[in-house]
Amino acid sequence: MLCAVRRYKADVKTYVYGRFDGPVVMNALTGFEPDTMASELSPLKLSVFGCDPATTNRGVSALYSATLSGLSTRLPFTRFTVFDSGMGQRHRKHELPCGTLIDIRLRGLRGGKRFDRSENVHMMKIASRLGALGAFLNSGIREIDSSAAALDISGGDSFSDIYGTQRFFSILKPKLIAIQRRIPLFLMPQTYGPFACPKNRKLALHAVLGAEMAWARDKRSFEVLADLLGSRFNPMNHRCGVDVAFGLPIRKPSQLPEQLLEWLDDSTPNFGLNVSGLIYNDVTAAKTQYNFRANYRETIEQVVQRVLAETEGRVFLVPHVMARHGSHESDPQACEEIYQKYRAKYSDRIMVTPSSLDECEVKWLIAQMDWFCGTRMHSTIAALSSLVPTCTIAYSDKARGVFEMCGAGEQVFDPRQSSTAELVECTLQSLVNRFETKRLISQCVPSVKEAAEQQLQAIADRLLSCSLEKH
Repeated sequence: MLCAVRRYKADVKTYVYGRFDGPVVMNALTGFEPDTMASELSPLKLSVFGCDPATTNRGVSALYSATLSGLSTRLPFTRFTVFDSGMGQRHRKHELPCGTLIDIRLRGLRGGKRFDRSENVHMMKIASRLGALGAFLNSGIREIDSSAAALDISGGDSFSDIYGTQRFFSILKPKLIAIQRRIPLFLMPQTYGPFACPKNRKLALHAVLGAEMAWARDKRSFEVLADLLGSRFNPMNHRCGVDVAFGLPIRKPSQLPEQLLEWLDDSTPNFGLNVSGLIYNDVTAAKTQYNFRANYRETIEQVVQRVLAETEGRVFLVPHVMARHGSHESDPQACEEIYQKYRAKYSDRIMVTPSSLDECEVKWLIAQMDWFCGTRMHSTIAALSSLVPTCTIAYSDKARGVFEMCGAGEQVFDPRQSSTAELVECTLQSLVNRFETKRLISQCVPSVKEAAEQQLQAIADRLLSCSLEKH
C-alpha cells in the first residue's frame, strides 16, 4: 500500500486536472478503486481566512463561494477549514456548481477580551510563537498546523490601514500566525494598501514577503504591491490577477416574488441600482469620513426619480449588504426608504429585491438587468461578469482598476471629485450609453473570466506542490 500511495502522489496532478480519465489513471497506477484510495489517503487540508461565509456582505460571501468552488473543482479531495467570526467549531455544507455538497469545517477567529477562548485571535497570535506548546494550548493553532497551506483573501480590499488600526491588525494577524507556524501562506487576489502608517507598511511587507504567493486583483493594485516589495519583487510569487468573484457561479433562486418574475419576463427594460447603506444612511458621516463633494443620498434619489420620469424602464433596488434595519451598513433599509418615496406614483415600476438571496442568487438577479449602477464593489463585479452594462458610484480607488480591466474605465464616478449634479448627469448618461458599454465589456470581460480560471489553476498547482513537499 505504501508504494501505491507514493505512486498516487507522484501522479496526482494527472487525476486532479482531468488530463486523462481519473478512475482509469488511478486504477492503472495503484490497482485500487478511486473510492478506496480517497478514503485511505490524507486529503489536502487548507485553512481559509478573510472570507467569512456568515457575513451579511454578499461581496465577502462571493469571495468565499468562488474560492471554495474553484479550488474544489481542481483539487477534489480538499478539506477546507474556514475561520470565521463565530464561536468554536461547526460545520456547514457548500454547494458546488455541479450540485455536489461538500462539508466545510468552520472555526471561530475573533477579537475581544475573552482570552480564555481558543478562537481569540490575540491568544492565537501568542500561542503561534510557542512552538509545540502553542499547539498543545490552542486547538486553532493545531488546526492550522495540520493544514497544507493557508489561504487569506482579506475580504478582498481590507488589507489596508485606512479603515483604522484595529481593523488592520485583525486582517494582519492570521497572516502572521501562518508565517510563524511555517505554513505556506497564499495571499489570494486582493488589493494592497494604502498603508498610511510607516510601521503598518513595514508589517504588511513582512506578511507579503512571508507568503508563498501574493496575488493582486487588478493592475493598479499590482503596482501598489510591486512598490511595496521594491527590489524584493519576485514575478514567480507576486502576481497580477483578477477578483475571484469573476468566477462566482450563478444560480436562479428557487423562490422569488411573483411580481418580480413577471417583471423580468416581459419586454420592459430592467434597470438595477445597488444603494450602499453605509453612505446613504448617514450622509454627514460619509461626507466627513470620505471627503465627499457630492451628497450621495441626493444623488441616488435624483437618479431614481429621473429614470422613472424620463424612461419607460423599471427600477430594481438591489441590496448587497443584507445587514438588519437599524444598522448603519444596511442596504435593505436604504433601498426601502427610497422605495417609499416613489411607490405612490410609480408602484408598478419600482421594487426592492429580496434580501434573502445568497451571493449566487443575487448574481443571477443582477444578470437579468439591462443596465446596472452599483456602489458596493462586488455588486458591480456580478454585473460586469454577466456582461451587463454597468457604472459605479465609487468612493475609493479600488473600483477603477477593475472597471478599466473590463473596458469600462469611463463608467467610474467618484463623489469625492464630482458634485451632486455632475454625478447625477454622469449616471444618467451611462444609462443612455448602455449599448456602447455593453459592446466594450463584451470584448474585454471574457478574457478577464479566463484569467480568473487561470489564476485558480496556478494557485492549485502551487498548493499541490506544497502538499507533496509537506508529505
